[in-house]
Amino acid sequence: MVHRSNVVVGVLNVLTLLLGLAAVGGSIYIIIRGAHATDCQKVLRNPLLIGGLLLALLSTLGIVASFGRVNGVMSVFLFVTFLLILALILWTVFALFGTHSKLGQRIWEQFKVADFQHWLQRYVIDDYQHWKEIKSCLIDAHVCRNLAVDGDQDNEYLIFRHLSVTQSGCCKPPVYCGFTMENVTFWVEPKTGPVERDSDCKRWSNSQDKLCYDCNSCKGGVLADTKLHWRRLTIFTTMVIIYFTILYILSCYAVWNNRSDSCPNKHHTNST
Repeated sequence: MVHRSNVVVGVLNVLTLLLGLAAVGGSIYIIIRGAHATDCQKVLRNPLLIGGLLLALLSTLGIVASFGRVNGVMSVFLFVTFLLILALILWTVFALFGTHSKLGQRIWEQFKVADFQHWLQRYVIDDYQHWKEIKSCLIDAHVCRNLAVDGDQDNEYLIFRHLSVTQSGCCKPPVYCGFTMENVTFWVEPKTGPVERDSDCKRWSNSQDKLCYDCNSCKGGVLADTKLHWRRLTIFTTMVIIYFTILYILSCYAVWNNRSDSCPNKHHTNST
């Protein structure tokens, strides 16, 4: 007899399997698109594939263990699930406390790379190839397009008040350069040169595929956005932890029920 706990565990694992297969399918879709896939999609390709395969394998173990009432397989499932929960808890704690410091300056003044922890700098921007991929994704996603849709063309503050920290750092020259805005996509350098001899002032270009994508202010904006997204991601990971914890508890209960069913049979055999 299959207990309700086994059925519930099995159903939850079926849902997890479908989620894993959807992630794998998304990765395969990006691979099939090949050169037609956007740079941002290519960044997601491997994480979707690896995460989807892990979820699919784990949920398959759970389905076999729950519907087949195989305690040996269930023990393996419980062990792997425990490791997954532990890893998610550690990552969530790290994301909360590792990015806890204040985000430095106001958006209008741009963020500086030096405002952020060294480990975050190394992870996001220090590697040339990694930053090249990020920059390509930013350009491909058109993060600097239509900045003034709801703004006032004659008021810089109104134009840029809704910018994200990444747009603030990548889509316009730093304020301290003293450039004059002709429109949201074209800035004029002072005849005497930038007010401050900062490398970002020299890197700025009115070309839409360059802008300030190579500026330190752009990298600082990406770092600030990364911290914000990691903090928001902890909400999702907390929900995932709760889900797998419930699944883990129900699986333990299913194992206990299976063993309880087998004990009377063994006792009856010995008595006979």
